[in-house]
Amino acid sequence: MEKYQAIVELIKKSENILISSHKSPDGDSIGSSLALYHFIIALGKNPVVCHADKAADYINWVPGAQNIVLFENNSEKTIELFQNADLIFCLDYNSADRVGKDIEPLLIASKAKKVMIDHHMNPSDFCDIVVSETAVCSTSQLIFELIDQSGNVNLLNENIGIPIYLGIMTDTGSFRFSSVQARTHDILAQLIRTGIKHHEIHEKVMDTNTVDRLQLRGFVISEKLELLKDFPVAIMSVTEEELNKYNYQKGDTDGLVNVALSIEGIQIAAFFSEKDGQVKISFRSKGDYYVNLLAGENFEGGGHKYAAGGISFKPIQETINQFKSLLPKYI
Repeated sequence: MEKYQAIVELIKKSENILISSHKSPDGDSIGSSLALYHFIIALGKNPVVCHADKAADYINWVPGAQNIVLFENNSEKTIELFQNADLIFCLDYNSADRVGKDIEPLLIASKAKKVMIDHHMNPSDFCDIVVSETAVCSTSQLIFELIDQSGNVNLLNENIGIPIYLGIMTDTGSFRFSSVQARTHDILAQLIRTGIKHHEIHEKVMDTNTVDRLQLRGFVISEKLELLKDFPVAIMSVTEEELNKYNYQKGDTDGLVNVALSIEGIQIAAFFSEKDGQVKISFRSKGDYYVNLLAGENFEGGGHKYAAGGISFKPIQETINQFKSLLPKYI
């Protein structure tokens, strides 16, 4: 693809290359960021990855993660890097506000060339080059396409392959979502040939529970699950007090919304988590039910048809009641 070749040429011409992704980084944002980071290094450049905040520990072990500059820990360095950048990559987000309120003004003010690589719907017009492929399962897969279609597949190595595999795996629910294509499996095969140990990636993500994490998840499932009588909808919620009771660490509740969606007869699941004066909401759906519009129109969020997020600044029970009141409009 001409865009991919143009991006590689831009990398080669640039000196201060910055890689950004959305706030509260997940497996795909970490995977795409660090895969691109190692690819750019292989091209002979010295990029830096800047994120707003730290990822959960279960995805923060990827090679290069220790080099990510975090605004929450080093705001002065982050500001300096954005001001000096001549090329900024915007990975796994489609709108400048997704990077968080601290980094958004830095991104908008920057005079650097900006390149978006993303798979979410309805990208905003704030980048010079846009690679937006909404049918592709993950941004990490698009980083592989950048490497492959620009004629640089020979540069693939474990440091590039591990984060790509992580990003694809986590954004597809271990390759089970409908977004997975035959091409996805072709890419996975090529990554394994680079020498990555795919079983170890699964183990580090899926099999690193603490006792507190398991007890918190057990409590939410047994005590905080609500099945709505008149709709194929399941709700889970957790208050900040309950999180503190189980010594909550970032990532401890990840995936619980999928547990709710797995219940027989459930088509939409919502998970509400209260912390620091706000309620974060994860939405999941299947079949003919889409949650991205509900999230975008009512909870300052958005995402994919079947997976979206949102936020509320109302009390958690009021937020849940609002969600329930909206269901007749969307079902």
